[in-house]
Amino acid sequence: MRFGRCPLPDALGAILAHGTRTLQGRIAKGTLLDADALAALRAAGHREIIVARPDAQDVIEDAAALQIATALSHPSLRLQEVGTGRVNLHAVQAGLFCCDPAPVTALNSVDEAITLATLPPYTRIQAGDMVATVKIIPFAVPQVMIDQAIVAATSASAPLVQVHPFQSLRCAIVQTDLPTLKPSVAEKTVARTQARIAALGGTCHDAGRVAHDANALAAALSALEVDLIVVFGASAMCDGADVIPAAIRAAGGQVARVGMPVDPGNLLVLGQIGARHVVGAPGCARSPKENGFDWVLARLFAGLTVRNADIAAMGVGGLLTEIPSRPRPRGVQGSG
Repeated sequence: MRFGRCPLPDALGAILAHGTRTLQGRIAKGTLLDADALAALRAAGHREIIVARPDAQDVIEDAAALQIATALSHPSLRLQEVGTGRVNLHAVQAGLFCCDPAPVTALNSVDEAITLATLPPYTRIQAGDMVATVKIIPFAVPQVMIDQAIVAATSASAPLVQVHPFQSLRCAIVQTDLPTLKPSVAEKTVARTQARIAALGGTCHDAGRVAHDANALAAALSALEVDLIVVFGASAMCDGADVIPAAIRAAGGQVARVGMPVDPGNLLVLGQIGARHVVGAPGCARSPKENGFDWVLARLFAGLTVRNADIAAMGVGGLLTEIPSRPRPRGVQGSG
């Protein structure tokens, strides 16, 4: 594409680079200049203007953006009508936005003229939210460049951008009991957890309290026929052999992870008993503030498999927000 100043008589069929005022009003940036537009510019005293002229192999910005956005299309996404070289992608329904950062970077590395911006991976979104946008910077780009961007976008085995819709999981809350646990705390814990799960589209019932003992908890876990069990310990988990992970194993399950590199949320336990997911919630999950428990919960509701490696990868950007209920704030020397 050729870009620069042009004598007005030679500008027929070129693209106006910058919005320009005339006696009748304003000619917008990106206008394809016809005889009437040139006459209006001449009447306003313009003798030369800045224009863009696409070459034969170039594709106009709107068509280029639409080609790339169409290559990114997925049933979970809706493409917005194209304009000014931009196509926005919106979520069809609530869920968890997922994308592969490496191909996004590869697409953006084809040429600075072609850009794709997305939400961070694993962002929780509502129906209608914009999750990504394709923007062509100049007025036109070569078709070969568009083809390279599409190859970069479609080279991975999984879709580059998509939304995993939340599933309606059946959940239960189990709390272990010690004399130190106030009944009011246990009641608030149930209400707040039910609110969290309802916001994800699930149902949740209170399965009651049991002794803070691995065998007692294992029996309670084995008796529940739900998709997801959330366990709150009366005392914080402090070891892989502690009550919650020990109870999962005693019930015939497997423990995937004890602890997570997200703060608040360090003391989370993740396991599975048959087809039932079990999450040992960290103490901070008794608070309504966002914490690592919310991240794991959202992925499970989105139908994603959460492995040890997935939680290990959560450390970069692992929250680090303070919560008032913390007995000893992180900023205090010696706090855990």
